[in-house]
Amino acid sequence: MSSPTQKGYSEHQMGHTDHQKGLLITAIGGLILTVDIPLIRLADGGAWTILLLRTGSTLLAALIIWAIWRSLSRNAPQLVPGWTGLVVALCYGLTSVTFVTAVYHTSTANLVFILAFSTVFTALLSWLFLKERLRLGTVVAMLVMILGVLIIVGGSIGTGHLFGDFMALCSAFFIALAITISRASGKDMGFTSLVGCVLPLAVAVFMVSGEGFQVNAPWWVIFDGAVIMPISFFCLANGPKYISGPEVAMFYLLETVLAPVWVWMIFAETPTRDSLIGGAILIVALVAHSAWQLHEGRKRRATLAVSHPA
Repeated sequence: MSSPTQKGYSEHQMGHTDHQKGLLITAIGGLILTVDIPLIRLADGGAWTILLLRTGSTLLAALIIWAIWRSLSRNAPQLVPGWTGLVVALCYGLTSVTFVTAVYHTSTANLVFILAFSTVFTALLSWLFLKERLRLGTVVAMLVMILGVLIIVGGSIGTGHLFGDFMALCSAFFIALAITISRASGKDMGFTSLVGCVLPLAVAVFMVSGEGFQVNAPWWVIFDGAVIMPISFFCLANGPKYISGPEVAMFYLLETVLAPVWVWMIFAETPTRDSLIGGAILIVALVAHSAWQLHEGRKRRATLAVSHPA
């Protein structure tokens, strides 16, 4: 019979394994998500047509995958786990609408840099509603990131990008809200994030019926919706089961670093000086904060290993 000390250490090992699993899942999701904006831009179409194709193909792919999974296993996750799932689906739906709107009303660099603000929103929401304590290093990183976003948004005044920047900020907030609610529920929200496409799809169908179907290369955005979005959002939406909300939000920031690079390589779109300055501040703050978290995690594990040797 195991002692309380051995049991505690065993539970710690399981928690550590779950944490590593969560980090891997969300890293895969965040990395795949970085090609989302370039694929939208390559499709070369109207905002509502792009939203229709992107969300429609995502929803169809999600339902097909879920139906196959359900037929093969009784353990397939629910599409929408209760009222909590409905709220999370609504948040992801609003994220999709505001995100695609932002793509067409601000630069890619501004969009992805402002989306980095989702980490600040997630940390604040986790502190307010989940009582997850904010450490001094996290507070400092958040304040620096706020400064970076203010520089980006300030540089957009008079350029016509202010509305797009606001839509990007709304998208960051809805992502943070979805992550926090998922974390609080502890439920599998992998398919819920994809079912959330119903709302933007309905809006897009209504808008396209009035203004017409406008797209030159639909296969790019169909590939984005049918392959990229299901994989990336399924992974990212499952992350809160294993790791904290702010940690999940940080993996969305791989897009912050890589999406402007892909767009610069494909479309030769050069970010503005203010966007680069603000973006650099955001990235430095994030990298420093992530390195600090890893260091603190190693210290805690080392301390526990000494206290409870195997």
